[in-house]
Amino acid sequence: MAAMDSQPSSRSAKVRDWVGFLARIILGGTLLVAGIIKATDIDSTIWSVRTYQIVPWDFAPVVGWAMPVLEIIVGLMLVFGIATRWSGLLGTLAMVVFIIGISSVWARHISLDCGCFGNGGPVERSWAHTQRTYALDILRDLGLALCGVWLVVRPRTALCVDRWINS
Repeated sequence: MAAMDSQPSSRSAKVRDWVGFLARIILGGTLLVAGIIKATDIDSTIWSVRTYQIVPWDFAPVVGWAMPVLEIIVGLMLVFGIATRWSGLLGTLAMVVFIIGISSVWARHISLDCGCFGNGGPVERSWAHTQRTYALDILRDLGLALCGVWLVVRPRTALCVDRWINS
């Protein structure tokens, strides 16, 4: 009877390991791609940061340079499964910050492209279109944040460096 009880739990653990792997790849890959795109056009990234009107104008270059670097580092850590719980937490925090930023411009009726994947800034479009875009951006980032939460709660995943180091 004990063997029958352990089999479903073993299969269940493997499924959770692969769900964790997918969460790592989705969140990590998104951060990595976004960071690389932003890093290839720092001037556009700085302009995008400035259009949010959240940080002081002179501090925007610091954020514009730091954001893609952090996205790339956290993205690589997640893709390879390095310090999975901590990189998942950092990825989740990044998504929360992005959600706050998008919510802030939405509440202030500022119409811009979020710049999540480069080329952000003010746009000329109807407010209805802007609201729909902001809602979709927030839903995307919420989904990504949930991937990070999964990794914080259950950092054990398939195909990760953490598992190789800890074995």
